[in-house]
This record gives sequence, C-alpha cells and structure tokens, in this order.
Amino acid sequence: MRNSNIRDTAAKRFSPAVNSLKHSIGEWLPVIALTCSAFIFNTSEFIPIGLLSDTAADFRISESHAGIMITVYAWAVALTSLPLMLIFAKTESRRLVLGIVTLFAASHILSGIAPDFHMLMLSRMGVACAHAIFWSIVTPLAVRVAPAGKGSTALSIVVAGSSIALIVGLPLGRAIGIAVGWRVTFLIIIAAIAFGVLGLLAAVLKKSPSDNNFSLRKLPALIKTPSLWGIYLLTLVAISGHFTAYSYIEPFLSRIAGLGNNAITVVLTLFGAVGLVGSFIFSRHYNNNVETFFKMAVAGLCFCLLMLLPASCTEWSAFLQCMLWGLSINFFNLSFQSEIIRHAPQGTAVAMSIYSGIYNVGIGTGALVGGSVCDGIGIRYIGYVGGAIALAAVIYCIRHVVPVLRRATAGAEI
Repeated sequence: MRNSNIRDTAAKRFSPAVNSLKHSIGEWLPVIALTCSAFIFNTSEFIPIGLLSDTAADFRISESHAGIMITVYAWAVALTSLPLMLIFAKTESRRLVLGIVTLFAASHILSGIAPDFHMLMLSRMGVACAHAIFWSIVTPLAVRVAPAGKGSTALSIVVAGSSIALIVGLPLGRAIGIAVGWRVTFLIIIAAIAFGVLGLLAAVLKKSPSDNNFSLRKLPALIKTPSLWGIYLLTLVAISGHFTAYSYIEPFLSRIAGLGNNAITVVLTLFGAVGLVGSFIFSRHYNNNVETFFKMAVAGLCFCLLMLLPASCTEWSAFLQCMLWGLSINFFNLSFQSEIIRHAPQGTAVAMSIYSGIYNVGIGTGALVGGSVCDGIGIRYIGYVGGAIALAAVIYCIRHVVPVLRRATAGAEI
C-alpha cells in the first residue's frame, strides 16, 4: 500500500514535466521537418561539386564542361525565384511545401537515369524550380511555425540542417558515388530520402494560410530599400568569389593538395561540421553583435580564399583552412538571411526570393569564373581569383553596407 502511494505521488510529481516535454517537442516538430527538408535540398545543391570528376568521366567531358551544370542550375534558380514566388505567393503554405518536395524528388529520379549530359541538365532544371521556391519560403515559414519568441533559434536550426548536409549528405553521397556510381547517389541518397521527408512534412505540418500580402505594386518600394540593396549587392560579389573556388574544390584538393579520396571526404565533412558550431555561436551572440558578424563573415571568406593555395602544402593546413572557410560562409548565410527578415517584415518571402535569386547568380558566376580560371591560368589559382573578388566585397561591406544597416536599425528604434 505504501509503495502504491509512493508511485502515485511520483506520477503526480513528474506527469506535468513529461506532458510539458511532449508539448515542447510537438511545438518544434514542424521546424524539425523543415530542417530535414533543408538538409536534403542542400545535399542536392552541392553534391555535383563532390562528384564533379566522376560525372565528367561518365559523360566523357572535361571537368570545366561538367561545371556548367552548376552554373546553369544556379542561374535557373536566379531567373525563376521571383516570378515563381509571385505566382505562388497566395498559395497555402503546407500545400506549397509538399508540392515543392514532390517535384524535387521526381526530378532526381530523372537525374539518376539520365542517358546523356543534356538530359541531366534538363532534370536539374526541375530541381532548380523546386529550389527557387523552397529557399524563398523555408526560413520565413520556420520562424512563423516556431514557438513564440523562438524565431532566431528556428532560423539557426534550419541553417544547421544545411550544415549537416555538408557534414553527412555531401560526404556520404560522394562516398557512395565513388563506390557504385554518381547515379546511385541521386536515386538513393537524394530521391529516396526526399520521399521520406515528404511523408514527415505531410504528417507534422498543419494547414497554414500564406501570410504574404505582398503584391507586385509593392515590389519597387521593396527593391529601393537601401539596406536590402546593400545586402543584395554584397551577396552577389562575395558569393561569386566564394564559388569561384568552392565549385572546383574537389579537383583542387586532388590535384594541387595531393589528397586522396578519403582525405577529400574528410575535408568536405569538416567544412560542413563547423557550420553546427557557427549556428550555435550565432544563436547566442548575433543580436548584440550584428556588425561584428557581418565583418567577420566577409573578411573571413576573403582570407580563406587567398590562403587556399598556401594552405594546400600540407594535409593538416588544408583541414584547418577549410574549417575556417566553412565557419565564415556559415556566418555569412545566417547573418544575411537574418537581416533580410529584419529589414523586410512586410514582404519577407519576396525579399528572400530576390536574395535566393541573387545568391544563385553569384553561384553561377563564380562557377563560370572558376571554370575559366581552370581552363586558362590553371586550377591552382582559383583561390587567388576568388579572393580578389571577395576583397572587393570586404571593402564594400565596411564602407557602405555596415553604415547603411546601422542607420536603418537606428531609424527603426526611434
């Protein structure tokens, strides 16, 4: 009898805590599902970089020719982001997300069975359309479905999903691609997992009418916002510099740094792994150190690009350089997305679609410049060329963007 009373007392004492924990986990499930989506989308975006040499060999084309796939994909995203976002701006959020992921998964099946490079490019256009809408809505939606007052944490979690794609998705996809072929990576690692994520989203996302009351008439005013223009232009320059080198990092590490397949996989893993550390630091310290994060991200990116060739002299220096590089680009992505949400509260989805488009113009431009460098002066110089472009971004950031953001923030507080 006494034991029964003790059990009843314990049950009464811990029951509220257990119920609270269940409730807390339930509140975060939509954010977790969107994070899984971010993981698979980012894996898809960057997996061609890890398998560039194998894809080129399969279709009997040069690596710079295969790199056009990265450029065309990125430019397709850039061209379709804003038009598609305006077309689907009023679509109910759950329905839109499920449709996007379905298109994404189906397009990867086509990629896996593509008989030639042109069909592969065509299938990647389907992925690009899904990508264009997804990255326009995922961060605003994550902030909206997160528990009250946890928007910054939700943003960090979603971006952490992107980092995990670099830690797990890209290296695993590369390892499988090397072992049994790049096609299996598209079919199993991406398409199959995407259908699993689709089921998760269908289970946990509730119907949510779009909160986007943005119309085409408001677009000129949004575009003319000085703080957004500064962020957009800085993004274009900095990301062009970044992808001048990053698009060809796999053949660079193999040919110039002399690393084997396993070591390259480790480097790519470390590049993404530090993103988790960056997300944690961001969630704790960003709100009180906005300018510091901006300057640190852009300057760090420039430094790492300029040090790419010198750091390739030893395996350990290459590891350390790529870790710092990964941390810098993580700070860049988090900081810039956060400021867009802050400075475009009435048109966040459209502002993010413009950002996504410009970001992908940078990816495509960087990949194109990097390919030209490889065919011209040589792949060993991609870091110096990318670093020179990023240096222009550093100057623009310090002299223009940071002061504009400072004034915009001060004006909002008055």
